[in-house]
Amino acid sequence: MRMPEPDPSILARKARIVARLATALPKDAVISDPAELRAYECDALTAYRCPPLAVTLPGSTEEVAAVARICFEEGVPVVPRGSGTSLAGGALPTADCVVIGVARLNRVLEIDYEDRIIRVQTGRTNLSVSAAVEEEGFFYAPDPSSQLACAIAGNIGMNSGGAHCLKYGVTTNNLLGVTLVLMDGTVVELGGAHLDAAGYDLLGVVCGSEGQLGIATEATLRILRKPEGARPVLMGFGSNEVAGACVSDIIRAGVLPVAIEFMDRPCIRACEDFAQAGYPDVEALLIVEVEGSEAEIAEQLSKIIEIARRHAPEVIRESGSAEESALIWKGRKSAFGAMGQIADYICLDGTIPVSELPFVLRRIGELTADYGLGVANVFHAGDGNMHPLILYDANKPGDLDKAEHLGADILRLCVEVGGCLTGEHGVGVEKRDLMTVQFGPADLEAQLRVKDVFDPRWLLNPAKVFPLATSESRRAA
Repeated sequence: MRMPEPDPSILARKARIVARLATALPKDAVISDPAELRAYECDALTAYRCPPLAVTLPGSTEEVAAVARICFEEGVPVVPRGSGTSLAGGALPTADCVVIGVARLNRVLEIDYEDRIIRVQTGRTNLSVSAAVEEEGFFYAPDPSSQLACAIAGNIGMNSGGAHCLKYGVTTNNLLGVTLVLMDGTVVELGGAHLDAAGYDLLGVVCGSEGQLGIATEATLRILRKPEGARPVLMGFGSNEVAGACVSDIIRAGVLPVAIEFMDRPCIRACEDFAQAGYPDVEALLIVEVEGSEAEIAEQLSKIIEIARRHAPEVIRESGSAEESALIWKGRKSAFGAMGQIADYICLDGTIPVSELPFVLRRIGELTADYGLGVANVFHAGDGNMHPLILYDANKPGDLDKAEHLGADILRLCVEVGGCLTGEHGVGVEKRDLMTVQFGPADLEAQLRVKDVFDPRWLLNPAKVFPLATSESRRAA
């Protein structure tokens, strides 16, 4: 994976740039010491690292705007950073960039239960948004596996989803408005506490733009009433393909669970060792959750179990208590951490039509055998958002390169069957060079022109999303 060479003129002006930043922020909000910069040299894509020129930790929209304005005047690239949980290298710095971190932007600004909205600063963690409204019986629906740590800013940047997005949608379906700082320090308001804003859907453009267009400092989010009840059921199968076919049949039948999660044997065993969730030792496991009144839950589970029995499941086990339900989800939410105890891995997130699950799971198995690497599958099966974890040894020469090539083949497969390169992790640097697999020259040019409008000098996260050869002339200009 190649990154642009740092600009020597920027490196030579480091002292001046840091001094200017220090005049705009409190003393402890500018980091330039080489040892301290190591904490920001990568995000959750840890295979690639590069300490930035400096890191800033502003505490308000006004301070973010001041930093952006200085960087704009100095011609310094900016990399926005939420909590650093990006799995696609979205917050990977370059040596000549200034990182603008939003960790100190963590306040709740407004809660309106009547209109069902909450306005927060975007450094606030995903899970803490629900925590702020749960006593009144509300919650925020998007729930990425990293929700304990990930920031709303990053969720907006990558259009994050989560296990319950099958019913409630991803970030774009729950985002009503943002305060956005542009690269020149201009502050704009998009959307607001209403269903739809007039004019162009600029909010839809910004959500999922991966820090290419601006830095979101405040967000107005939709909150929902908690359901009357919810219950998951575990269903174990003898093969990945059969479990995939069961998912396809559930969706085809018109049943809408709140979540359908898939795990294969390597992941099941790792999660069971880690969380002791009581998972059965089967080849493939589905966690299907429904919600509503007791009567609604019973009716939905009855239909789902009837469909599952057509696929000869080895195990069907309904949760019998709130504690058991929490344990089932603890196992699933622990998947990435549990797998990390076994091996290094790359986590992909290609998305496919649900009807293609059996075929794609079989092809992933075949590709894995060809490359001689292990793959554990754990993903949001209900909407076809694949999360194959490619296992490798970072200390073994050539293993990372082999894993990346396998990952590229899996993502090409997703596009070939009618899917796309990313569902919620973003493109970042991980899938940057695969954009031409999904998009033709005209498609990419249209996207580049959008960035031209928001960031004409190409200073915001300039080495991400677009293949370097495609964006080179714009970055150079």
